[in-house]
Amino acid sequence: MTIDPIDPRRVPRFDHGSRVPGWDEAVDLTKDPAEVPDPATTPVPDDLRAAIEAHIAKYPERRSATVPALREVQERYGWCTPEGIEQAACVLRLTPAYLISVATFYDMLETRPVGRNTIYVCTNISCSLCGADELYTTVRDEVGDDPEFNVRSFECLGACDIAPMASVNGTYVGPISLDEVPTLVQQVRDGAEPLPDKQLARRRSVDPNAASRS
Repeated sequence: MTIDPIDPRRVPRFDHGSRVPGWDEAVDLTKDPAEVPDPATTPVPDDLRAAIEAHIAKYPERRSATVPALREVQERYGWCTPEGIEQAACVLRLTPAYLISVATFYDMLETRPVGRNTIYVCTNISCSLCGADELYTTVRDEVGDDPEFNVRSFECLGACDIAPMASVNGTYVGPISLDEVPTLVQQVRDGAEPLPDKQLARRRSVDPNAASRS
């Protein structure tokens, strides 16, 4: 019996999955082997260099600072630009190819231009059972073609107790009802806090010594 392999792009579960752009692009074998950028010919902004070196100092091996270094690049340029990767590779003394291999592995590291406001809607099983697929569609419709937004579904954000939820510019919010989506999106556009009363960081804890809602 011949088993037909399943193409994940044909599986409905992955219609809006968290696959980053380029996950299925083949490597270019015609390129020259990657080399560590030459510090003499690779200008690196002083603040970016200082931030990356501060991360390097935390680890016994420079390579261990790759992810935080890429985060610094993304914070500075809005995404992991080829120029930024080259600069980080220069400071880390690694090849740009190694940094790209790491950046394309992690969903929260962007390798293409995106909007400055990120809304990641969790669509894993707990959130999905609570209406996350409808929430994702509603957020997408509300944002429309606004280039300032980067709306993606996410396989799991690890906050099942507030399902359905989303990470809004790094802030965990939930549970989010469909009728709250217009307010949420407008708050992001205005630079205001997203649904303050539903932020995970402000939820009360059973620990009497934990921080309160303040």
